[in-house]
Amino acid sequence: MSNTEVTPLTDTLLTPEQVTRAKGTIDHLLSELGRSILGQEELLRLVTTCILARGHLLLEGLPGLGKTELVKSLSALMGLSFRRVQFTPDLLPGDILGSPILEEQDGARRLVFHKGPIFANLLLADEINRATPKTQSALLEAMQEKRVTVLGETHQLPLPFFVLATQNPIELEGTYPLPEAQLDRFTFKISVQGVGPDTLQKIITDRKHGIPPELETIISGDELDSLFEMVDRVHLPEAVANYIARLVTSTHASREDSPEVVKQFVRFGASPRAAIALANTSRAAAILAGKPNVGFDDVKFVASSVLSHRVILDYSARMEGWDSQSLIRKLIEDVPEVGREIPADVQV
Repeated sequence: MSNTEVTPLTDTLLTPEQVTRAKGTIDHLLSELGRSILGQEELLRLVTTCILARGHLLLEGLPGLGKTELVKSLSALMGLSFRRVQFTPDLLPGDILGSPILEEQDGARRLVFHKGPIFANLLLADEINRATPKTQSALLEAMQEKRVTVLGETHQLPLPFFVLATQNPIELEGTYPLPEAQLDRFTFKISVQGVGPDTLQKIITDRKHGIPPELETIISGDELDSLFEMVDRVHLPEAVANYIARLVTSTHASREDSPEVVKQFVRFGASPRAAIALANTSRAAAILAGKPNVGFDDVKFVASSVLSHRVILDYSARMEGWDSQSLIRKLIEDVPEVGREIPADVQV
């Protein structure tokens, strides 16, 4: 065996040609998504960022805003196997994971596991907060470990595996708020807003019965794997990593250097998983912008989607007009990009 060490591919920096090629593929994906989902450019960029970071996504918004159509369009364009589960109060864990069924084989009866809809690359959990907590929790192992266990037997899920869930605002009747442990498994939580009158007019006039256009696969499995690999190779500078760490630790009210708004209104801050999610999605945001390394602006682009559902506010926050998203925006304003003040003699 040769004594010469071979540097792993994932440790090498991206070349300008690789970044340009990746950005071209992503821009094509965004363009095709824009044909299906009109007037939601920032939403599409955030969703694509989450997928490139191999994260799970929670979309919150009122019915009829195109959340389900967005997920279906993603699966079509990326050539991913797709299953949809409509979450209802009577849904059981076995309806998602699958169940062992008694069958006769070779003259003997035995339990044979029949896979549920979760065995797909992309699972759409539609209106996830309409199911009971017991059914919601059935997704926990799948989202974290990419596998499910039924009657002590473990079954691996196909890769890549994504859970893209939609939920109505939790204040609506007949819903069950997701527990904190479940929310923490979602890399992004994005609030889907309505579109303006110009976009609505275009939907009405250009689409018969509001049906979006048919979409064809534009990214093969090998191309998708290549994109994932390139995201992993985006360089995260030490200064940006330090900014991510300080941003996450500043969500804890117990820290002396946390902003006053955090000390006053935050009950529980973000976990280390939030810092990991910030780093991973910042890498994806950088390559989306055509850069081989992460900048502070990439962290700020994804910060609200990563942190807003991981920071638990005190009851008094709403009385004072604060919600998690507005608090994260304030946090980004208050936490400096550089942890230590630059000496005057080296300032430009």
